[in-house]
Amino acid sequence: MAESIGRRVGRLLSGGLNALVEAVEDSAPEAVMAEAVREIEAAIEEVRSELGSVIAARHLASKRLMEENKTHEDLADQIQVAIDQTRDDLAEVAVAKQMDIEAQIPVLEDTISEHSARERELEGFIAALQGRKREMEDELAAIKKIAAASEAPASASGSDATSAKAEQANAAFKRAMTAASGSARGDLPSAGSAAQLAELDELTRKHRVEERLAALKSARNKS
Repeated sequence: MAESIGRRVGRLLSGGLNALVEAVEDSAPEAVMAEAVREIEAAIEEVRSELGSVIAARHLASKRLMEENKTHEDLADQIQVAIDQTRDDLAEVAVAKQMDIEAQIPVLEDTISEHSARERELEGFIAALQGRKREMEDELAAIKKIAAASEAPASASGSDATSAKAEQANAAFKRAMTAASGSARGDLPSAGSAAQLAELDELTRKHRVEERLAALKSARNKS
């Protein structure tokens, strides 16, 4: 399973990269650090993409919630008209629809709250990654400065050795950056009594509709 965004951000911010650079310092610290900066940039783009999806999902949930609340209010007026016209059949249909809406509203509210919290979390990830990127760019600049100060003319064989060391460093970096996680598959519930449970659920729901309609009629008669 792919590494989660939160785990990836935590890994990139954990400070392990400094230890990795020190471990391969004799190979090619500049190449290792440059690769690390590139992964930070890739992570920032990934988080931004996720943030865009979360914002869109929150917007859709908010729009749906407003629509359901408006429908619920309209149904309340229609129920009163049906009661006044002694059309219990129509009132029952409207009450049942109201109950369906009422079951969805808390879920929509929770969804909006979760998306809002996720937005704040992702925005924090981006700020943290950008800060870490700036730090690493400063570290990379310092490494380049040190390398330039100590650089001497190299022979062809020396250049080949340096190239080989760079490849080894990049390979070490990629191995250090690889994270794996497993997934477990849960057991599926039995469907042996699905028909009976569905019938019981429908019977219970019809009873609740009748109870609410009776309460509405009673309140109407008292007013």
